[in-house]
Amino acid sequence: MKLDKPVPGGPCWTELGTSDLEGAKQFYEELFGWRPETDPRQEAGGYTIAHLGDAAVAALSPLYQESQPVAWNVSFAVTDADVAARLVVEAGGKVLVGPMDVFDVGRFAVALDPGGAAFQLWQARAFPGAGLLNEPGSLGWVELLTRSPERAETFYTTVFGWTVNASEHYTQWGIHGADFGGMITMDDKFPPEVPPHWLPYFAVEDVDATAATSTGAGGTVLMEPTSVPDGPRIAVLRDPQGAVFGVYVAGQEG
Repeated sequence: MKLDKPVPGGPCWTELGTSDLEGAKQFYEELFGWRPETDPRQEAGGYTIAHLGDAAVAALSPLYQESQPVAWNVSFAVTDADVAARLVVEAGGKVLVGPMDVFDVGRFAVALDPGGAAFQLWQARAFPGAGLLNEPGSLGWVELLTRSPERAETFYTTVFGWTVNASEHYTQWGIHGADFGGMITMDDKFPPEVPPHWLPYFAVEDVDATAATSTGAGGTVLMEPTSVPDGPRIAVLRDPQGAVFGVYVAGQEG
C-alpha cells in the first residue's frame, strides 16, 4: 500500500466479526502481537480494538446478527457518510446499515457493491481509523474478489474516484495513483457458495513463519506461502473461527 495514513476514499480500518471473541483475541495476539482492549461500555457490545504499541490497528467484535458471517470487513474513509451512501445506491449498490453515528468517534454505513461484496463507509470524527499502516502486524493491502470485475470497476471509480492500474493479470486500485489494493476475478476455482468479498492483507516480516504460527494456533493455511512474480511473498490464512485474511512481506507490496 502506498498510503501511510487514512485518506478520503482509501482503506482506513478493518474489523473482524467473530463467533468467539476471546478465542480470536488469543489467536491474533499470538499471530501479530496485538494488544486487545475491549470497550467496557455495555452499549459498545464487546467491541475490541487491537493495538500495536499505542497505535490502533484493527478491531474484533462479536457477531451482532444471526445472519452475520464470521469474516473480516474493510472500511473506506469518506468525508460525508450520507453523501457516500447516496452515491453507493446511485451507482447500483445497496446500503444495508446506516448511515449512523457511533458515539462521538464517527459515522458509518455498511454497503454492498453491485456484485454483492460488503464493505463499510467511515466518516471520522474523534477516531480517524488505523494509526499504523504497512508495518508488520498492521493492514497493508485490501483485495476485492468478485465475479463482476467490469461492474466493480465502474462502481468503485464512481463512488470513491479510485484510479485503476490494470495489467493482464491483476488490477490495482489507487488514490491519485497511490495504489492500496487490487481486484481478482473469481473463476471456476472458487466454489459457488463463496460470495464476493473484500480480503484484508496484513503486513508481516516473514510469511512462512506467520503461516506456521497460524497453524500452531489453530488456524488453517488456505494458500501456501507463494512468491508473486514481480510482487511480494503472500499467503492466505483462516483463523480458528473461520475468518479468512491474507499476509504478505512488509515493504514488498505493489
